[in-house]
Amino acid sequence: MVSSPTSQRVRKLPDERRAEILSEAASIALGEGLERITLRAVADRLGVRPGLISHYYPAAEDLVIAAFVRAVSEEREELFPDAGTPLERMAHLVSRSEGHETLALSRLWLNARHLCRFIPALTEALLGQEHLDRNRLTALIEDGVASGDFVVEDPFAACVRIWVAIDGVGSYVNNAEPFDYEAFTRFITDVAEWSLGVPAGELRAAVDRLQAA
Repeated sequence: MVSSPTSQRVRKLPDERRAEILSEAASIALGEGLERITLRAVADRLGVRPGLISHYYPAAEDLVIAAFVRAVSEEREELFPDAGTPLERMAHLVSRSEGHETLALSRLWLNARHLCRFIPALTEALLGQEHLDRNRLTALIEDGVASGDFVVEDPFAACVRIWVAIDGVGSYVNNAEPFDYEAFTRFITDVAEWSLGVPAGELRAAVDRLQAA
């Protein structure tokens, strides 16, 4: 009797299998929420037994935290490209944050902040990821000050203001009805222009060019 492909056991290297598990868990986190990550849910998606998942992640909580870190780390690389002037790179960050590309990520951050009340280890992971985000944005702002694109006395303060605007807009991500007032949809742009000392309309024009491309 010839076994079917689905019944054959596929052996993978430990690092390859761990990466596969983590990638699937991160996909669940972004698409369904951290609460939906279970050993069985990941196993079902991969077509393996839950025992295989528990071999790599004995506690489901560890997998939840690792999936959150994986998802937000990958998005960080999308938010902060290396190419372009500081103004263009800032426009990229703002455009993604105001657009639909980061809706799933906004839901994930909101989800994680809620669960931090019940999972102390997730709090530590979340704070660590926030620290990395602030470092990247502060470095971008410092580049803009050096190039003359931005006029800022305290780059970290400007960073905080921009992230608060991004998080504030993201807090509406689960609203049942769309909220399309320009004062809301362009709020991050307005705050960033003010925080960075950019002439009114200059950053907005750069964001518009990206969104029209």
